[in-house]
Amino acid sequence: MMSETKREIGKSGIFVSPVAMGCWPISGMTSLNVNDDDSRATVRAAIDSGINFLDSAFCYGADGKSEQLIGEVIADCRDDVVIATKGGIHWDSDIVRHNDASPDRIVKECEISLQRMNIETIDLYYLHSPDPNVPVEESATAFVKLLESGKIRSVGASNFKLDELKRFNEVCPISAVQNRYNMLQRGLEDEVIPWCLENNVSVMNYWPLMKGLLAGKIRRDFKFDPNDKRLSYEVFQGENFERAQLLLDKLDLIASKHDKTVAQVVVNWCMHRPGITSVLCGAKRPWQIEDTAGAMGWSLDEEQLKELSSVI
Repeated sequence: MMSETKREIGKSGIFVSPVAMGCWPISGMTSLNVNDDDSRATVRAAIDSGINFLDSAFCYGADGKSEQLIGEVIADCRDDVVIATKGGIHWDSDIVRHNDASPDRIVKECEISLQRMNIETIDLYYLHSPDPNVPVEESATAFVKLLESGKIRSVGASNFKLDELKRFNEVCPISAVQNRYNMLQRGLEDEVIPWCLENNVSVMNYWPLMKGLLAGKIRRDFKFDPNDKRLSYEVFQGENFERAQLLLDKLDLIASKHDKTVAQVVVNWCMHRPGITSVLCGAKRPWQIEDTAGAMGWSLDEEQLKELSSVI
């Protein structure tokens, strides 16, 4: 187990490890070869490795598979983990995705998530994404209600632009923001992270390994399964893919020199960026989250950071 000082989510009084387990892969919706036994073992491995922060969502699995599995694993260790989940996106019976952030829907999804995980309170509850048909101020009223009822302990906003964050925050103060951020995608540094730093709001970044690309396993000769949905992302295509490979060439050298894996170097870099409280790392096998947990308990030195800056 890697020892690492816990970090506070905003000013909520809730403290989390700098690595969180992202629980989308165990839903089985886009990840191949997922089964419940491996998924439960992966959640247990995360906790055993010093990760106390689990991140899910109402829509992670058409029937809430991710939340259900989390609930099964944490039944005997609820007080040892921090649970984050999200509301505002759901699937219909034809597995068509719907964005509905109306207040009544948000409250309903929160209550269902509590039932799925068999818990009384959600530690951090996000609006998964702004709904183009519902003003964020209106959605925020549901979160005020959930806070007042004790069903959630803190509030987050996911996939928000800065203007939306400000408007939501005026109605319901937020403790955390969750957005995409990694070595190849650093747009958050322009506006969102500075605002979060100024307002004591935590940033939880997803895709730190860019869907596995920055883990160092997907190299130029990698053979993708034809059904692998990652092929639809631009970063896995053409010049973007080659640019990532050049970065990985450098990361290989840095990781080897310092006896770490490429994934550990990448995640460690993320967790020590200004404003980042916890890095969301998806996994569907125990070894994956155990390797990621190895990013905790140490820091890149100035020389290493300079090496990375020269190639990013």
